[in-house]
Amino acid sequence: MSTDFFILMKSELSLVLIIFLLLFIKVWDGIKSNTTLLHLTNVLLLLHFLFGFFINSQGELFNGMFYTNDATALEKNILNFGTLIISLQSFDWLKTHKHLLEFYILLLSALLGMFYMLSSGNFLLFYLGLELASIPLAALVNFDLEKRKSAEAAMKMILSSAFASGIMLFGISILYGTTGSLSFSELPKLITGETLQLFSLIFIFSGFAFKLSAAPFHFWTADVYEGAPVSVTSFLSVISKAAIVFVFISVLSPLFIVAQSVWYMILLLTIVLTISVGNLFAIRQNNIKRFLAFSSIAQVGYILLGLSSGNTAGSTASVYFLIVYIFSNLGAFGVISLVASQTEKENIEDYKGFYQTNPMLSWIIAISLFSLAGIPPTAGFFGKMFLVTAGAGKGNYLLIGFAALNMVISLYYYLKVVKTIFIDKNENPLPEIKGSLSLKLGLLLCVAGIILTGFISMLYQYINTIFTF
Repeated sequence: MSTDFFILMKSELSLVLIIFLLLFIKVWDGIKSNTTLLHLTNVLLLLHFLFGFFINSQGELFNGMFYTNDATALEKNILNFGTLIISLQSFDWLKTHKHLLEFYILLLSALLGMFYMLSSGNFLLFYLGLELASIPLAALVNFDLEKRKSAEAAMKMILSSAFASGIMLFGISILYGTTGSLSFSELPKLITGETLQLFSLIFIFSGFAFKLSAAPFHFWTADVYEGAPVSVTSFLSVISKAAIVFVFISVLSPLFIVAQSVWYMILLLTIVLTISVGNLFAIRQNNIKRFLAFSSIAQVGYILLGLSSGNTAGSTASVYFLIVYIFSNLGAFGVISLVASQTEKENIEDYKGFYQTNPMLSWIIAISLFSLAGIPPTAGFFGKMFLVTAGAGKGNYLLIGFAALNMVISLYYYLKVVKTIFIDKNENPLPEIKGSLSLKLGLLLCVAGIILTGFISMLYQYINTIFTF
């Protein structure tokens, strides 16, 4: 039993070990150099990521409350890799920050909560994981302690998050009252589709929609993204969303099997509203972090489009797209983080003439935006193609046409940023910006992922074999 415990919970225990090691270093206060601490932390995160590929096993603990299998192992590895890239890209910002270790302790605590969400076989563990993932994130949003905007963003996030968690908890309590169970394996057999149960599932879905920034639960997103440090914004837009989508696939979709017609209508309305809001508001933004916030809202709509198929193709397409989305979004945020750390410039207008002084960084952000727009031959094109193909499985070609039309609309605001960087002239463009080796490595991984992921068919096939729905 003890051996099973250590093997099945190896990812969580490895993460806890890193957190306690960083806490010990903080209390010991023996390492004064931030550069040394950053290199040490990045090495630990790399070892943790590589450890995720070894000694994997399937099974459950605590009477089914915690489980792990090939799918959860892959999901955790995806989150580990994304967190490692964010850490590499944060090097230039954190090397002068006096609260470096606190940043990583909070960040990894949030990641630990996401791991418990992914492996939860019961609503109780899921909710505990959700809160563990949410509370440290609110502190991270306020990590720029001297900036009032950062404090306002943290306040908005914690209040909105508490409200959404309350709605979800209310739905869970109603579901427990009508079924007498919180187990994900038992609930699909106990849900009969009666009105009270449907209300509870709608409340639970609302909580998920808030965490995903799906409209109309998206109002917190742009303000929080703008006020938070860029590295925290990266984590919110990529890692946090990916974790919720993974749980969405394993938790919500099976629960709604008995009410497919209602479930599809909820998703249909959410998809249309989310894509529309994301696209329309992205066009109007001048702050580049707010721009990417509404861009991420639109991307959530496309992910839900794939999940609306309710089959293996949909879940496979969504997981594949999330991998592409991680590379694409972190590529853009990596450049923005570097620019912000050295110039404190965050408006799109500030990037006029950026190509004149920083051609390499300009191409990195351009390739990332091309991928987000779904322009071939980037991996984003293949990701969106798989999502639309999966969504077409329901035969709702009006919805597919709507999604395709909005992809064309999104080209406008993505290419507008590219035009600002490459074509618009500026007599005083941003100066030449040089990043650390760690940041360059993070950006290189993103570009390589954007270019290569679309052509590695083995990845899609592997995901398809382990995600059965």
